[in-house]
Amino acid sequence: MLAYPSLLTKQKHFFETNQTKDLRFRIDALHTLKASIKEYEDKILTAIKKDLNKSELETYMTEIGILYSEIDHTIKELPKWIKRKKVKTPITHTGSKSYIYQQPYGVTLIIAPWNYPFQLALAPLIGAIAAGNCAVIKPSEYTPETSSVLKELISENFSEAFVTVIEGAAETSQALLKENFDYIFFTGSVPVGRVVMEAASKNLTPVTLELGGKSPAIIHNDANLKVAAKRVAWGKFTNAGQTCVAPDYLYVHQDIKQSFITELKHAIATMYGEHPLENQNFVRIVHEKHFDRLQGFLTNGNTILGGKSDREKLKIEPTLLTDITWDDAVMQDEIFGPVLPIMEYQDLDNVIQGIQHHPDPLAFYFFSESDALADNMIDKISFGGGCINDTIYHLASPYLPFGGVGNSGIGAYHGKDSFLTFSHQKSVLKQTTTFDIPLRYPNVKNGLKLLKRFMK
Repeated sequence: MLAYPSLLTKQKHFFETNQTKDLRFRIDALHTLKASIKEYEDKILTAIKKDLNKSELETYMTEIGILYSEIDHTIKELPKWIKRKKVKTPITHTGSKSYIYQQPYGVTLIIAPWNYPFQLALAPLIGAIAAGNCAVIKPSEYTPETSSVLKELISENFSEAFVTVIEGAAETSQALLKENFDYIFFTGSVPVGRVVMEAASKNLTPVTLELGGKSPAIIHNDANLKVAAKRVAWGKFTNAGQTCVAPDYLYVHQDIKQSFITELKHAIATMYGEHPLENQNFVRIVHEKHFDRLQGFLTNGNTILGGKSDREKLKIEPTLLTDITWDDAVMQDEIFGPVLPIMEYQDLDNVIQGIQHHPDPLAFYFFSESDALADNMIDKISFGGGCINDTIYHLASPYLPFGGVGNSGIGAYHGKDSFLTFSHQKSVLKQTTTFDIPLRYPNVKNGLKLLKRFMK
């Protein structure tokens, strides 16, 4: 096993040289990162195909292209982001000036998940580099081919003292979490997120937790059903539903339920064929334990589409379940697979109450042509982020912070928010010596009287 304390010492020493704080160094590192991804594109596509059976189209869209956009945006905006920001100074501080400086934390730990094993390892790294930090990346052991390519890519292009990849299973993560990192960024499940936060608390290490939860999609009776069905099908069954912001379940207005289900079935067949298990590009379930867990949900409610599976190939058809209630097993935890429960409603107030009585979801999707209804739902329901009349698309914008709330996570990233996540905002007041306001000193005559007049 690698001596993790010596690795941290090496990175801390490199950080203390102040090289990572130089703007040119950061931009050059980001250019290097993008160039190395381009050089490794074929290896990345092959590795993710082996790990998850993703098509080249899906891999490029969700794992590679999104990183190019994020890097380009960061390189363009970084010179503005790193500048000290002058802010207002109150009258009580007359003679002084106030500034906010962006300070990197130092040595950061990035723990990545298996569902988007390349993108979710490097997207936080973009923010860490932009902010001037060093980084240790721990990829998932459930996607070994991608982890191996990631390690090769990083080791060939970056010094271990700056960025490195540590492969290994759960015990490797546990060992890393015992070290005194300056910041920890974790993407994964809620139970493991709690373990990470507990470990971080021992050193009072700040954390970002990108978790998950049961994200609802609501189809109101005035929605464009054809468009809604296509976007729900795409958002749910991309990556075989193994997406933290995938619609976890549907609430469909009873007046349009059958019409919508017809459109949804058509959309699924159009995207994945009449026999999805035979579709060479339909993503597989990551491992047997997760496959068996998902299999258990197929007995819930009434299966109106799909339900077939292939354990040897670890594939489960896109499956629609009706006659579902909150008491069913499929509604107890995040599904994270190609199983979509459908509940119906008549009154939106009942929908709101149902969602509010469960942990805050990471994402929220509402389909309606009414801006007033959409605004009402946004106002009344707590969630990390979401879309009106779409699914998932919000996370691809560098101008929108992506993160959870409550049980679905702590902190946010993407675009400038990635830079801010990996930066401490250091407040500095620069005081004049030309004059001195005596009110603050204990020996001033009538000090309290003057102070009350001044600070009334």
